[in-house]
Amino acid sequence: MSGAPSVFLVDDDRDLRKAMQQTLELAGFTVSPFAGATEALAELSAGFEGVVISDIRMPGMDGLALFRKIAELDADLPVILVTGHGDIPMAVQAIQDGVYDFIAKPFAADRLRPSARRAQEKRRLVMENRALRQAAEAASESLPLIGQTPVMERLGQALRHIADTDVDVLVAGETGSGKEVVATLLHQWSRRRNGNFVALNCGALPETVIESELFGHEAGAFTGAVKKRIGRIEHASGGTLFLDEIEAMPPATQVKMLRVLEAREITPLGTNTIRPVDIRVVAAAKIDLGDPAERGDFREDLYYRLNVVTLSIPPLRERREDVPLLFSHFLKRASERFGREVPEISAATRDYLMSHPWPGNVRELSHFAERVALGVEANPAKSAAPAAATNSGTLPERLERYEADILKEALTAHRGDVKETLTALGIPRKTFYDKLQRHGINRADYAGRTAAGES
Repeated sequence: MSGAPSVFLVDDDRDLRKAMQQTLELAGFTVSPFAGATEALAELSAGFEGVVISDIRMPGMDGLALFRKIAELDADLPVILVTGHGDIPMAVQAIQDGVYDFIAKPFAADRLRPSARRAQEKRRLVMENRALRQAAEAASESLPLIGQTPVMERLGQALRHIADTDVDVLVAGETGSGKEVVATLLHQWSRRRNGNFVALNCGALPETVIESELFGHEAGAFTGAVKKRIGRIEHASGGTLFLDEIEAMPPATQVKMLRVLEAREITPLGTNTIRPVDIRVVAAAKIDLGDPAERGDFREDLYYRLNVVTLSIPPLRERREDVPLLFSHFLKRASERFGREVPEISAATRDYLMSHPWPGNVRELSHFAERVALGVEANPAKSAAPAAATNSGTLPERLERYEADILKEALTAHRGDVKETLTALGIPRKTFYDKLQRHGINRADYAGRTAAGES
């Protein structure tokens, strides 16, 4: 939601309508006044982001009839009814029917303002949840790599650009960031999609087993090899071979893997027969293989052979704007799997989503969504580990990070429009550009981007 909160104000009493309008405008609302219910209803739509405040006793369509029409249009649109007749049974029935609040005349301004603010907050959460669900459904093909941040859009474009080529790809990213998803999308979007997608975690197998898994073996090749086995490389022929945690591959196996990449052929254990293979290799590492200090005993020539194209997946803490959208997708998926209604995202949960550092990245976020879907994450702010990455550092450092986040959120909400962003932030233009330069933020990256999923 963007701009000032909105109110449709309906009252046939001109003086009272003006007084209520002034009270609400002083509280920061944008008020659209109407003298009758029919006139207001003609301007109302299900996408209205504000609330409706209406008198009950009016000629023609009264406030209760207006409420019923609004409920048919959008049952989640908050309606506050006002009456000067003190009809208690009517008030009780109206609340039971779904009216957000019922205010009896005469009333003080302090009675109207907080009710309107609470109703507006409820509407904000409803609209944000709707936007997240719609965006998640529209972008379900590329989840969980979906994102509205520039870096994720560039990653998606790069994936589509190279998917239908046969170049080998090295994927870099932290644990849980979605490296296997990248490999899967490269396979699904390529002409190899009808072949096998074969995944192997090099860090999960002991050195004595990994060569047999990769290259296969003949019966009797070693103790326990009672029958012939087709290796993962040969099984992936015509498709894609995904090697996760390739930095854990033993040195002796690296030499053989280099031969496979150069000649596209294998020699299974226990035979001298050379078999050609038609594979595309996607390798993933959670360390920087280009850094000799981190690479360790990983062969430099194998690194350069794999490094035809490198794709880097940013951690969630560097693309916080994408967290609500991803969470909405995972929550919907978990709710469907558990056979439950998709719960609304509460304000407390949303605050936690945007403040937690997510060291486990997409995988951690997915597990959190499952707990919320099951109703076992009642108070995420208290039950989760401290947000060390967010709250670490000196006070000036923490304030700098916070200021940068505010700037990015404002730019996203206003689609990079400088005038609107300046108005929202309340700072001079020169100060604004100075801060962008200090934080390394490029305003052009946000131009024309929608604010779905933003608070």
